Amino acid sequence: MHVRRVVPNVQSTALPESTEFYGVLGFEEVMNHGWITTLAATGNPAVQLSLMTEDLTAPVSPDLSIEVGDVDAAYAAMRERGAEIVHPLTDEEWGVRRFFVRDPNGRVVNVLGHR
Repeated sequence: MHVRRVVPNVQSTALPESTEFYGVLGFEEVMNHGWITTLAATGNPAVQLSLMTEDLTAPVSPDLSIEVGDVDAAYAAMRERGAEIVHPLTDEEWGVRRFFVRDPNGRVVNVLGHR
């Protein structure tokens, strides 16, 4: 399985203030859907952090996002393993294909690939 990036998802009730706070540490906004804002380190776009109020298209907000090279293969592997799928494999309108799975610690992981 090829992992392209890992992004922590921080729950926030104050997106603008949080964006400004992390900006002081060298992050800049690279995506904003209103309910989720992704920040990337200036000069190193692979280092990212997402701030979210809630996930508007899923029943729960994920703790972590992992972008993989083949999301369909990851989904099949997790189903074969018997892992708890929290949100089914879905094509989202913003260009990602994703599913949520619960890890052994109870954390919800958003596994995604760009279309």
